[in-house]
Amino acid sequence: MSDVEKSGFLMKVIGPKKRWRAYKRRAKELPENHRTAVEAIERYLMYFVPTDGDSNASMFEDLADLFEQAAVDGRPIREIVGEDPVEFVDAFAQNYSEGGYVPARARKRLTDDIERAAGNGTGTEDTPV
Repeated sequence: MSDVEKSGFLMKVIGPKKRWRAYKRRAKELPENHRTAVEAIERYLMYFVPTDGDSNASMFEDLADLFEQAAVDGRPIREIVGEDPVEFVDAFAQNYSEGGYVPARARKRLTDDIERAAGNGTGTEDTPV
């Protein structure tokens, strides 16, 4: 294997991991409500949206960008995802995948998690920290 081939191989193996770790650090720094929403969206995307490694990395980096900017701007969760989080995530994911089947249970869990992050039913308001 030539040095160029080795380099390409290593980037495929190490590159996505490095990008994933960077994304996770960024997500961890978000205000609690925004972090909860990102984690719910991440879980939904990881299990139900088929993508390749590069698409995954780009998708999660863009997700972090979106929620970081929203937190800086003081935008609440519902202003980001709207009233139907499944619709939002499905539309978001279409930019990175060719789609896939998403069970109703996963859609319900995403909706419930966003409700909790937005403060509905918990007695807390959806405000960035």
